[in-house]
Amino acid sequence: MSEVFESYERQYCEASASLSRKCTAASALDGEKKKQKLSEIQSGVEEAESLIRKMDLEARSLQPSVKAGLLAKLREYKSDLNNVKSELKRISAPNARQTTREELLEAGMADTLAVSTDQRGRLMMTTERLNQSTDRIKESRRTMLETEELGVSILQDLHQQRQSLLHTHTTLHGVDDNVIKSKKILALMSKRMDRNKWIIGGIITALVLAILLILYFKLSH
Repeated sequence: MSEVFESYERQYCEASASLSRKCTAASALDGEKKKQKLSEIQSGVEEAESLIRKMDLEARSLQPSVKAGLLAKLREYKSDLNNVKSELKRISAPNARQTTREELLEAGMADTLAVSTDQRGRLMMTTERLNQSTDRIKESRRTMLETEELGVSILQDLHQQRQSLLHTHTTLHGVDDNVIKSKKILALMSKRMDRNKWIIGGIITALVLAILLILYFKLSH
């Protein structure tokens, strides 16, 4: 069922119950108090009619499988509102209070001004279903919020892990640079050592040659 329709339906059920109580109260009043109460009832009837029109528009915009059941409900609500209108018309008539008393005595009932027992029972059941639906919606919203909070927490953890990986990557990149620099230094040192070996070898060779020449000249004389 549409949440919009349920909202209108809940408001209508509350308005209908309020109109029934006000009709009962108005039948026992006289003078200005009665006029004021009748004015309140008339305003309530107009509000109820507006809610029925809104429910009708919303129901007709839904899928056929859902629309049929909602339109059946609307027919009951319209019948209920017509009963309220008839009651408003009756208690607005002159001598309505006396007529009401006579009807109550003849029928032996105290609730002839209220809606029928069957209709009231349906209204109560509808209100209960609406309350249950509201509870389910609240529970769904609470679960959604909890899921959203969990998702945010997971995203934060992933962000922290990403930052750690980036830091590790940066550190490894720095280590790679240091290794490359060390290799270059070692290669340079190796070249210098090779060059020094050749220089030392040349010096030794020159010394050997010099010694041999000295010996040669000494021995020749």
